[in-house]
Amino acid sequence: MIDNEIRVTARCPIRTTLELLGGKWRLLIIFQLGNHSLRFSELRKRLPDVSEKMLIQELKVLIDSDLVGRINHGTVPPKVEYYLTPKGRLVLPLIAEMRNFAVNYESIQ
Repeated sequence: MIDNEIRVTARCPIRTTLELLGGKWRLLIIFQLGNHSLRFSELRKRLPDVSEKMLIQELKVLIDSDLVGRINHGTVPPKVEYYLTPKGRLVLPLIAEMRNFAVNYESIQ
């Protein structure tokens, strides 16, 4: 049980986290960008179940939230890379803890 009471308000920490990271794909996108920048096509290959439209939409939300950055190299054909910003890197320990939770959850009978 959590010792510190958190009042659920419009700006409580849990609500802010859910607004930034909620949804089916955002954490998976951040996880894939964890160690290096990737082009859009590389992200699509690593997340085969996400539609192109949804990936574009989620990347835009993550960019607007300053969790992911976008570099347009201005070449022909276009070369665009996505990477984690310093704020985005703050999410990686959370993802690691979520993985630990899932492993522990699965091991309890």
